[in-house]
This record gives sequence, structure tokens and C-alpha cells, in this order.
Amino acid sequence: MGKAEYDSYMMNGLMTQLTRLKLDDDIEEAHMRNRALNAYWVYEKGKKDNVVEFIKENGKTYVQINDYQKLRTLFGELLKEIQRIKSEGDYEAGKGLVETYGVKVDHELHKEVLDRFAGLNLKAYKGFIQPRLVPTMKDGKITDVKIEFPKSFFNQMIEYGKNYSFLPVKN
Repeated sequence: MGKAEYDSYMMNGLMTQLTRLKLDDDIEEAHMRNRALNAYWVYEKGKKDNVVEFIKENGKTYVQINDYQKLRTLFGELLKEIQRIKSEGDYEAGKGLVETYGVKVDHELHKEVLDRFAGLNLKAYKGFIQPRLVPTMKDGKITDVKIEFPKSFFNQMIEYGKNYSFLPVKN
């Protein structure tokens, strides 16, 4: 399971999330910068040991993880450095990490990703409806739990905003 998550995370940070950008754009969205920063930092730091590599096969680029244990260690080292930056308020080091690993895009790889993705006829973003767990009560105790699925993603998001938002609605 851990290996599958590393595969997914590295693939997303290095390639898949590029489907959300227009060709030649830099990464602007914070979550995308985070994924790119993490993935490209460990990729770069693991290059000499070939921890993660880009494989080209039949004109297509793939991400291959060769050493999951070293990858795990590299993620730990990055976490340590990010914690140091936060704890010490080292703005320049944080800025350097983000600008070095989290903003710029390899334009050749980006074009390939966009071309490959276009053939899939999929949306770049996904959303999903959360099931609602509804308890059945008897004498003050839960006797069963029914699962309900809302009919509309939009309505569920409105409900979540109404019931779980802790920020004021007006200024």
C-alpha cells in the first residue's frame, strides 16, 4: 500500500498535475506547488542513487521508483528541512525551495502530458460525493447505520458550507 501511494504521489507531483495548466504556464496554485516541490526535491536529491527516474518508452515518459526505502528517507530529510525553515522563520530558504522545485515546469514534458491527456477525454479535476451515515436509534442507542448518497455534489458542498463553515459569511 505504501509503495502504491509513493507511486501515485510521485507521478502526480512530477507529471499528472500538469494536466491542470495551460502550456507554458508556471505552477501558481499552492497545493500543486507543494506536490511539485516535494516530488522534484526528492527526485533531484536521489539522482545520484537513481532513486526515482523518468523512463522514456515508445515516445512516452513514465516515472519509475527504483528504491522505495531511499525515497522514504529523502521525504524524511525534506520534512526535516521544511520544519527547520518554519521553526527558524528562514524565509529565504523557504522561498528558495518553492522557486527551485515548485514553480517552473519542464515545457517539453508538459506538452507531452497535455497531448496524452487530451486523448483520454477526462476532466483535469475530480470531485466526489461523500456518503452520509444516518444512525437508526432505539432507546437512545445506535442500532444500525444507514448509508445515504446525496443526489448532487453541488448541494452537498452548499450543505457543508452551511453546517461546517466556521468563518463569518459577511464582513
